[in-house]
Amino acid sequence: MASGDNELVFCALGGLGEIGMNAALYGFGPPNKRKWLMVDCGVSFAGPDLPGIDLVFPDVSFVERVKKDLVGLVITHAHEDHIGAVTELWPKLGCRIFATRFAANLLEIKRSAEPGAPKIPVEIMAFGDRLDLEPFEVEVIPMAHSIPESSSLAIRTPLGTVLHTGDWKIDETPVIGLPTDQKRLTEIGDEGVLALVCDSTNILREGQSPSEAEVAINLRTLIGNAPGRVLVTTFASNIARIRAVADAAEATGRSVIVVGRAMDRAIEVARDCGYFDGVAPFFSANSYAYLPREKTVVVATGSQGELRAALARMAQDEHPEVKLIPGDRVIFSSRTIPGNEREVGRVINGLVRQGVEVVTDRTEMIHVSGHPRRAEVAQLYGWVRPKIAVPAHGEPLHLFEHGKFARLMGIDHVITAADGDVVLLAPGAPSIVDEAPHGRLCKDGNLLVSANDPSLAARNRLAFAGIVSIAFALTSRGDLAGDPDVVFSGMPTHTRDGKAMDAVIDAAIFATLDNLGRGKRRDPDAAATAVERSVRGAIGAAWGKKPTVHVLVVEV
Repeated sequence: MASGDNELVFCALGGLGEIGMNAALYGFGPPNKRKWLMVDCGVSFAGPDLPGIDLVFPDVSFVERVKKDLVGLVITHAHEDHIGAVTELWPKLGCRIFATRFAANLLEIKRSAEPGAPKIPVEIMAFGDRLDLEPFEVEVIPMAHSIPESSSLAIRTPLGTVLHTGDWKIDETPVIGLPTDQKRLTEIGDEGVLALVCDSTNILREGQSPSEAEVAINLRTLIGNAPGRVLVTTFASNIARIRAVADAAEATGRSVIVVGRAMDRAIEVARDCGYFDGVAPFFSANSYAYLPREKTVVVATGSQGELRAALARMAQDEHPEVKLIPGDRVIFSSRTIPGNEREVGRVINGLVRQGVEVVTDRTEMIHVSGHPRRAEVAQLYGWVRPKIAVPAHGEPLHLFEHGKFARLMGIDHVITAADGDVVLLAPGAPSIVDEAPHGRLCKDGNLLVSANDPSLAARNRLAFAGIVSIAFALTSRGDLAGDPDVVFSGMPTHTRDGKAMDAVIDAAIFATLDNLGRGKRRDPDAAATAVERSVRGAIGAAWGKKPTVHVLVVEV
């Protein structure tokens, strides 16, 4: 192929191989002169393998290198795994950014709460808009999801149209917002779709996701028949669920109290966008003590067991304003995200110990997913009829199973890619043709560091086996001047046979120095290395674990 020939490529920097951290790129033009369009810029949440880290971002160093050819960043919806990295990473990109009103307002209210966060000039887009981002034209199409104003993008290029679904489901009665636009998607399918880049989250589940309206009916029943106070916990961004609780409260003569800053922010934005029109104002937590118990519904953050969230503090009876008592009912109107089971279980057990009734989706239909099951994915393939399928938004198992499913749907070409893979969509046979630099960045305090940074590996070692710090002085003849100073942390104080751990350490230090030749004792580095190895070995023999050992030798 001549170097001047145009190509259309797709590359994900996040979201292929994990659920979260979504960031996709579309490139058009000759290989060395491509223009790029970015879709979404989200976060992931750190697991126990990254102690001290809360948020993980996609590494956008590749985008920084081509930023002069980056025509824009389009946000499909306002969930953190699609928009949460914008405040941190947009200054590295400096491109035009587009979002619907709800997403833009939520981004702004979050940005304003972060000291020093840069002003981001978001351009508001609406359903039906066609964004002219040459060589791309991007049409914004409504999709039902668990947050208002979720959209798919029809990305048109001279080499064909790609439909990027974002997160979606088929829900004819979504409570808030528009349903998935079957008519427009079918029309785009009639025009011809080159490739479908599609959500894989629920591809392992048969059938079709229930409607948000069904949850609203069940919530009304559970709130209506509760003898005392009711607390509902859900995702702060699930405005339809909060609206359903508000409608149930009104129908049953209860007032709504909102507890949690994230929920306060989301509700403020939703009211501004008209999603709570006709709903009475909510009360804040400081009204809790003054409203009759049987006349209140509390909506609170903490459905995933987050330690700092309102519900976790209530479960430990540590919330300054909200106290639960026997007979109160807590409804988990959410699903437990894989990996959060222990934290959620801790909260539930804390509530049960207080005599609180806990209702979850194990026994009641009080939560529905915002993602499509297999029957819904099949419908979308029937509407769009793409030539190429690229499974997205999923762990490796989800992507693999989605690929098998797409083949069953009769799709000619299925490309199961991973983060960093550059997928050639046109011209010619689709294939993975290159790999872009990619990885993860961790928010460590005020810093962004690579997930491969040695400090994070060291932190894991410290968490596993603690640390010993040793300092001592040697004379120019190599004699010990004074007693060594030893401090250790994260280790047991005594061995299995009752011997003090500091005695084990002292014995190892003195034995090493006594057995070290005078020439090596005159070399501070050699002495430090010998003591480090000896102390690690002695503790390993006594404890069964080898800590990190730091040794400082001073010449006097």
